[in-house]
Amino acid sequence: MQTVNIFNIQHFSVHDGPGVRTVVFFKGCNLHCRWCHNPESIHKEKEILLYPDRCIGCGACVKQCPAGAHSFTEGGHRIDRNKCIHCFRCCEECYADALVCVGEETDTETVMDEIRRNKGYFDHSGGGVTFSGGECMLQTEPLLELLKSCRREGIHTAVDTAGNVPWSSLEEVLPWTDLFLYDIKAFDPKVHKACTGVTNERILENFRRLAESGAAVTVRIPYVPELNGTQLEGISSFLSGYPQIRAELLPYHSMGNSKYHALEETFFAGTVPDKKAVEQLKKKYHFY
Repeated sequence: MQTVNIFNIQHFSVHDGPGVRTVVFFKGCNLHCRWCHNPESIHKEKEILLYPDRCIGCGACVKQCPAGAHSFTEGGHRIDRNKCIHCFRCCEECYADALVCVGEETDTETVMDEIRRNKGYFDHSGGGVTFSGGECMLQTEPLLELLKSCRREGIHTAVDTAGNVPWSSLEEVLPWTDLFLYDIKAFDPKVHKACTGVTNERILENFRRLAESGAAVTVRIPYVPELNGTQLEGISSFLSGYPQIRAELLPYHSMGNSKYHALEETFFAGTVPDKKAVEQLKKKYHFY
């Protein structure tokens, strides 16, 4: 049994692989995508989300905080995150759920118990479990144990990854993974670095090796017009060498913005692309 750091388990997902799925979100990522809709997944440490609209101004957090990090001003409830010592007493005390602790260190057997709950739905729909993030491949040992447990119990598995890890890590989980959901965010390495903080040579090389291994792979391409809108042609051309690989175009959405507010962080406010324009791009580049 291994320890694993997660931030959410979502049941009855229909967007992260075939059928009805349970999605296990691992915490921690080595990319910093400017459009990330799960900003609470980036850092591996626990964090506090503050939702001011839920706050009833009771002041219980002020009384509980040993570091004096909470205050109430004319501007509302504020956290001095430089003072915060991450004891999370404020979250435990906040019965209005204005303060939420995100991140949990648990064990693989507890996660498997959550996965098993929906085995009947998996069997009926051709679904299973998707390990996502963050970047689940940064916690290879607990991921591998979960994959092996699912294989023994006949549960379909998908690994959602950006591929920015050593090939040896992917090679280790490859025999136990039924499907890879593989992100390609840009083709030009300079554009990729501007969008995510890292270049993409290792990501593309790992994709090549996965595809040539015969693994089942679905490519997922986030489409953010202002940031990687120029990259679709290059990605399409690159993928034409792998006709067996299905590629999905995922248009930018703004549903993660509230989480940035809750973390009190600045964020990229992009334009949500027009649906008709997205459908035209899918047809043009043979994406789904």
